[in-house]
Amino acid sequence: MPFSYPALPEFIFDTLCSISPAEWCRAFFILSSSSVLAVAATPEAARRYLLDYGARTPAKDSSNGRKDKTSRGDGPFVKLVAMVTSCGQVPHSWFIAFYTTSLTCSIFWLIQYLTRGNILDFVASRQAGTSDPSMSLGQVVLVWTLMFLQASRRVYEHLVFIKPSASKMWIVHWSLGICFYLCMSISVWVEGSEPILNRPLNPTNMRLASLKSVISVLVYLFAWTNQYRCHKYLAGLKKYSLPGSGMFSILICPHYTCECLLYTSLMVAAAPEGSWYNKTLLSALVFVLVNLGVTARGTRKWSIDKFGAESVAAKWNMIPFVF
Repeated sequence: MPFSYPALPEFIFDTLCSISPAEWCRAFFILSSSSVLAVAATPEAARRYLLDYGARTPAKDSSNGRKDKTSRGDGPFVKLVAMVTSCGQVPHSWFIAFYTTSLTCSIFWLIQYLTRGNILDFVASRQAGTSDPSMSLGQVVLVWTLMFLQASRRVYEHLVFIKPSASKMWIVHWSLGICFYLCMSISVWVEGSEPILNRPLNPTNMRLASLKSVISVLVYLFAWTNQYRCHKYLAGLKKYSLPGSGMFSILICPHYTCECLLYTSLMVAAAPEGSWYNKTLLSALVFVLVNLGVTARGTRKWSIDKFGAESVAAKWNMIPFVF
């Protein structure tokens, strides 16, 4: 009897199809977090090219205007990293694309819901019936609204506060940010797929006035308001001066602190009954903590190099009493 090989391509296809949309989102957040940590573990000489952007971007060579030259002591790996990251540099102002993407996706999914769109129904039907406990429709509406407000405010800030700058960022950073917000636009509702499929709105399924939702909204409003204040304050500073007012008196990156609180509030607001967190948004929070934590550490080093160690000695990076 001839030996038969397993239908590997078909097995892989079936396996991929068996993964729920929520699991795909979680995988993206966790793999992205792992990638950021892996980059953060590289030698400092290479890390500054891979992670630094904006004001912390390696300085230009004043003699010819090119990007900072690697030192003679740098090995082939660092020189390769410097060469690779010098390609595909985009304006730091392209950050606005993150929030316009988030805003556009929020509107897209709303239209899909109101018009019984096939794309929403396809994703929701793939998620419905999984072992994940479901959010209520009221939670979906609440979390979608909070995400929409955050994106709207960030677009407004970029249009009103952000000043023209020659700062650059590597296109890989920019692409990762775009992918994050694309994934977030699904994550805020994907664990509520079952009630989403049961249109039209059912008032009995609009549970909102719970302890979790009240706490979440209060935390969200605190973080949302204070992040706006931080961004407005930073926009009013003299270029590259040391911020020291308000939350900046105890934190190097309080706007990052607020960002973490925002995603924590979304995670709790979207938690299914009997739980205090939403699994998919917990994964998103992990990515936010890792990504901003690495950036906050870089900001501390940049502040020490520019203003001296005493300028930030009494400040936490991002999380009071922890980091």
